[in-house]
Formats: sequence, structure tokens, C-alpha cells
Amino acid sequence: MLPFRSKLPEVGTTIFTVMSQLALEEGAVNLGQGFPDFPMSAGLTEQVSKAMRDGYNQYTHMNGYPLLREQLAEKASELYGTRLDPDTAITITPGGTYAIYTALTTVLHPGDEVIVFEPAYDSYIPNIEINGAIPIRISLRYPDYSIPWEEVREKISTRTRMIMINSPHNPTGSVLREEDILALQKLVSETDILILSDEVYEHLIFDGIPHLSMLRYPDLLERSFVCFSFGKTYHCTGWKLGYCISPPALMREFRKVHQFNVFSCDTPKQVGVAAYMQQEKDWLHLPSFLQQKRDFFRELMKATPFQCIPSHGSYFECYGYGHFSQEPDKEFAIRLTKEYGIATIPVSAFYQNGEDNKVLRFCFAKKEETLTSAVARLANLK
Repeated sequence: MLPFRSKLPEVGTTIFTVMSQLALEEGAVNLGQGFPDFPMSAGLTEQVSKAMRDGYNQYTHMNGYPLLREQLAEKASELYGTRLDPDTAITITPGGTYAIYTALTTVLHPGDEVIVFEPAYDSYIPNIEINGAIPIRISLRYPDYSIPWEEVREKISTRTRMIMINSPHNPTGSVLREEDILALQKLVSETDILILSDEVYEHLIFDGIPHLSMLRYPDLLERSFVCFSFGKTYHCTGWKLGYCISPPALMREFRKVHQFNVFSCDTPKQVGVAAYMQQEKDWLHLPSFLQQKRDFFRELMKATPFQCIPSHGSYFECYGYGHFSQEPDKEFAIRLTKEYGIATIPVSAFYQNGEDNKVLRFCFAKKEETLTSAVARLANLK
């Protein structure tokens, strides 16, 4: 093999791939990776099929199918009171993770610093490092996973280029509150610090809590890349379709990177989603639909020794086990998969330093029979 220097020398196979493969090998119920096992809307799949039959099978506009961008601008106005120009502020992307990577690549230069809160979705830090920038890691307060704003203030330097936030949060299900928004506004005011807001779970938020999107706050939006996912909204994670919203000046730069990477996204899916959005507003019932699943799973888990760390959003809820076992969480997760037939994700995988609070992440976005079967396997946990 010819010698070369890796850009990500510390990165191996993700924990999601490892645990999903182990679940497959062991015949375990997979509550690790975040994907639903219930069907998506037949109406939406029919709209995509119709788009194919109607000949929408070639490239669409680089920025995304125009009608879809118009529908998204209308949705942003309806939900967040924000008026967006669909031609200059919205770009369709092949998934939310791509949108995040492209936003970071758009603005980061070697030596820039990016504040990242851990536990963090596993793509964040590699995306920063591959651009030659430096992740400044700050741990969320355990066990409620709130943001320590005083520490954020202390870590800001002249090299701070961006703050990354994620609400609802993966892996913990914590959400931003008004006091967080006020702290963020105060922190970035009169600076040139940018914000990357990962809002792929925007509609999966529970307990009557509003989603405090950056789109609600003009002073924050003017410095933000806001990333979303159709996969989470329409239960089609395998479609890898999302979008990014930002002010026109930032979006012009975003599109410079975008055009030389994927150029444009899957046309029939965009056409199908645009048509479907004109008829159905699925996001209106998503909070109650997923909260019912969370509550159902939470009730089942009372029969196990795990301690619930309440989730207020996303597909996930975390559970602690340190009161009955001191096994490292990765070893414990592997043992659960092999001995009890249920796959989870160890939360230490979301910390670069492997911080282990003896917590596992469970995905509850499953059919009730799947959840019942999974928890039943934990009845005799020792």
C-alpha cells in the first residue's frame, strides 16, 4: 500500500455500525441506531412514485426543487414567524449530516476554534478536524445535560469561529430553554461568532415544550446555519434528504461548496415531498405520536433496574445503570446484546475522551411490539 497521511488518524468504525452489526449477528432487538421500524406514509411514497412516472428523473436545480424550497419557506413562516426567500436562504441537501459538514467546510480555516458540547453527535468533531479547525469540547452538565454557559464564556477566544448547538439533543433528548437562548444571544452579541444549529429533530419534541429554533430569533439567524432532516419528519431516514437555512450571504458561500460536492439531490423525492407538503402537515401530530412511544417505553422500563434520564425530544431516551453495575458502558452494551438480545448505544461514544457516566441510549421510535419484546429481555438483568 502506498504511504499517505490520514486526515482522521484517530477515527475508526462508528459505534452505530459496530452495535448494529453485533445486533445482526446476535439476533438482538436493535434499539441502538436511530431509525423507525414502522412504515412511513403511503401517501408520500405514492407521491414519489408518481414523480418518477411523470418523468422527474433528471437533475433538478442545484439549490433544490423550487416548489420544495417554497413549501419550506411557508412552513418556516407558519411555525417560527420567519420570512425567508426560498431562492437565497434555503438549500436542499442529501441529509442533515451533509448539511452540517458543508456548513463547517464553508467557513472554517485551519486554526479556527469551534465550541462543541458533549455528548455530541459523532460527526461533529471529525467534521471540524478534517477542516483543520480545533474543537473546543465542553461537557453538558450531567445528569440533566444542560449547557454550562459560564464555562462557554471562559472558553471563547479570539480564534472562536463557531458555536455548535443541537436541540432536541442527540443522544440525550435535552432541549434548549428560553434561558439558553438569552445566554447565547448575550454571548455572541457584538462578535463575529457564527452558530451551527442542528435541528433535525425539530418536530420530535415533547411535554408541551416549544422548539426554540434559531429561525425564531433574527439576531441569531443572521449568523446561523440551521440544519434539518426530512428523514426524521417523515420516518424515512434511508432517503438521506435534508436542508440548510441561512442568511443569503452565508448561503452563497455554502452553495459554493455544495455545487462541487453533490451538486443536486434526488429529484423524484424532492418533487414527491413538495407535493405531499401541500396536502399533509405531518409535523403537527409528530410530538404527540412520538411522545406516546416514549411514554410507553418509559413505563415498560420501570420493570428493569435502569434509571430514566428524562428525554424531552428526539428518538432517544437515556438510562443510567451505575447504581447496580460499574462495568464500562461499552462493555455493558456489548454484554446486553450478547446475553440479553437487546442492542443499545453507550453514551461514552459521544465524548471524544470517552467520559463514562454509566449511561446507555435507547431508541424508542419503534413499534410497540418491538419495544415490549426488547424490554422483556431485560426482565432478568443482573
